[in-house]
Amino acid sequence: MLDALSDQVKSGSELASTQISDAVGWLVREEVAPETKADFLTALARRGETPSEIVGFAKTLRSLSVVPPIDEATRARGILDVCGTGGDHQNTFNISTTVAIVVASAGVPVAKHGNRAITSKSGSADVLEALGIPIDLTPDQAAASLRDVDFAFFFAPKFHPAFRHIAPARKLCAQRGQRTIFNFLGPLLNPAQPTAQLVGVPVPSLCAPIATALQQLGLLRGMVVCGKTGTGHLDELSTVGDSVVAEFHHERALAVSTLSLQNLPVQPTVLADLAGGDCAENAGIVRRILAGQERGPKRDAVLLNAGAALFLAGRARGISEGWELAGSLIDSGQAANRLSRLQR
Repeated sequence: MLDALSDQVKSGSELASTQISDAVGWLVREEVAPETKADFLTALARRGETPSEIVGFAKTLRSLSVVPPIDEATRARGILDVCGTGGDHQNTFNISTTVAIVVASAGVPVAKHGNRAITSKSGSADVLEALGIPIDLTPDQAAASLRDVDFAFFFAPKFHPAFRHIAPARKLCAQRGQRTIFNFLGPLLNPAQPTAQLVGVPVPSLCAPIATALQQLGLLRGMVVCGKTGTGHLDELSTVGDSVVAEFHHERALAVSTLSLQNLPVQPTVLADLAGGDCAENAGIVRRILAGQERGPKRDAVLLNAGAALFLAGRARGISEGWELAGSLIDSGQAANRLSRLQR
C-alpha cells in the first residue's frame, strides 16, 4: 500500500483523505519496514506537501493521540500553545519555552506541546526538565496542572504512543539528510487542542500553509512566523531582522504580512546574541530572564514573542502592548513566581 501511494506521490498526484488515513495506518504498523516508510515520507517531502495533505495527516494523527481530560471551565478560558517546529539550525536558546512561562504568569492557560531535542542541543522537554518542571505528566496530571497553575507540558511520546513505530523511519530520513512532514506536524498535534497558537517555522514558505492548516483544524486565532537573521531564518519572531507573519483571527481570512522592528524598542542584535547551549546552560538563561537579571537581546527576543502570544490570547491589543505587558510580568516578579510554582 505504501509503495503504491509513494508511486502516486512521485507522479505528482495529491493524496485523498482516505488515502492519507490508509497511509497513517501503515506508518504506525510495526511490521512495515522502516525503509518502506522512509521512502514514502521522502516522496511526499520531495513533491511538497499540500495544505490539504498537512491537515489530513494532522487530523488522522490527532485521532490516535491520548486526549487529556481538560475541564470545560479551563477550555472556556481559551488555551494557548507557543512552539516552533525546530529545524532552523540556528542554535538559539529556548525562546518559546521561556515565552510560555511568561504568558502563563499572566493567567493564560498554556498547553506546551513538545519533545526532546532533535535538531538542536536542547528541546523544550530538555530545558524544562533542567528547570525542575515535570515533563512526564499523566493525562490527568497535565489537565490538573493546566487548570491550577495555567501551564502544563504535554510530552509528545507520552501522548502519541503510535509515533514509536514511525521513529525509525524518521531517523532513517534524518540520516539521509531528508526532512519529512513530521518536521512541521508537531505543533498541529497538541493533544490539548488549543484555541490559539503561535507557531514558528524555519522557512517563510511554510507560514501560509501551516496557518491554513491551523485554521482548518478549528483554531480561533493563529499566527505562524518565520524571522530573518540576515543569512538564514529563525522559527521565532526575530529581533535580528524582519519576520514573515501569517495570521488569522476567528473567521477572518488568512493574511500574510511582514513585521518590521521599526516601532519596537529592540536593542541592536546579532544572531550570536541569541545563542544557547545544552539544557543546563539554557535553563540558566531562562532563570536569568524570568528573574529580570538578563536585560539584553535575549530578553528582547522573549518580549517580542511573548507580546505576540499575549495578543493571540486576547490579553493585549497588539504586539507592542503585549511587549510592555510581558516586561511588566517579568519585572514585577510574576514570571519568576510562576516558575517556582511549576517546579517539583
